[in-house]
Amino acid sequence: MVELLGLGVDLFVLFVTFGFMVGVFFGFFGMGGSFLVTPALLLLGYPAPVAIGSSMAFVFGTAVIATLKHHDTGQVDYRLGGLMFVGIVLGIEIGSRLVFGLEVLGIANLVVGVTYVILLATIGVLFTKSALEDTETAEDEDAVESDDSVEADDVSELARRIQSYELPPMVRLTDGSRVSLWTISGVGGGVGLVSGFLGVGGGFVRMPAIYYLIGTPLAVAVGTSLFGGLMSGAVGAFTYGRAGVIDLGIVTALLVGSALGARIGSSATAYVDEDDVTIYFGIMLLVASAAVGLGELATLLAIPLFDRLSFVLLVGSALLVCAMILYHGALAIARRGEDTAT
Repeated sequence: MVELLGLGVDLFVLFVTFGFMVGVFFGFFGMGGSFLVTPALLLLGYPAPVAIGSSMAFVFGTAVIATLKHHDTGQVDYRLGGLMFVGIVLGIEIGSRLVFGLEVLGIANLVVGVTYVILLATIGVLFTKSALEDTETAEDEDAVESDDSVEADDVSELARRIQSYELPPMVRLTDGSRVSLWTISGVGGGVGLVSGFLGVGGGFVRMPAIYYLIGTPLAVAVGTSLFGGLMSGAVGAFTYGRAGVIDLGIVTALLVGSALGARIGSSATAYVDEDDVTIYFGIMLLVASAAVGLGELATLLAIPLFDRLSFVLLVGSALLVCAMILYHGALAIARRGEDTAT
């Protein structure tokens, strides 16, 4: 059988395609894609440490590509990302030790899988609910708003409340707001724990945390989240790399696809209103949760059909959201072309 980087041709093509979709999510949302890699590898039968370590290495490569794109538009708060670094490192170390400990007990795959089901479902419900509420709010608001009100609404109410509690030392961010270093460290530590335990960049937790808890504008939260993914991916890849559990063939195939996907996703932010696709993203998380749950049932009940169905649901839901981003992007570009022509 012909192999590429130690992978069969069918697996290589699958990982390249999957990497492209993940890259689009990463570039567009600043999150949402890398967390699909670990469950996909688990469903394909890879051990939990290999799945998590390879996913972390992939997160690092993808984050480098997407961060550079957002750097060009000035949407990265490097100071905030740097301050989160210590918490991220400590969290990843604790998370990885938990995984290796569970692997010794022989329950790592089960625990990681169940954690994914719960976490994906929770975040999916929050995203879908938020998207529906934003749509209702937009219909009720006046069409014209002052520039001051738009700027004020770019920081969440929860973040403004947290910022009002000045617990020293306070740190001034690049947008002029002041945040307690304890808040920043807590967010970094929590994200690092999720990253180290689940093998993700943590963006689907980190980006909402930066926006809703720390209080940066949404565009900056996306860019800074990508920078945080770069750091957590680097630390995670090093941590798991020391144990020799990273499959470089898988990582390379995923990066080949994501290199193009991340650039397209980052560019799409200039054309596509995130509200147009956020609800699809929330639904994808719910479907992914069900897919991972089916995978766990397939193992417990020894029903191979559930395994195949779970993988189809996982890849299919990702493909749908990726297609919606590209579709809305193409429509926006076409409209701009028509406006320019007239």
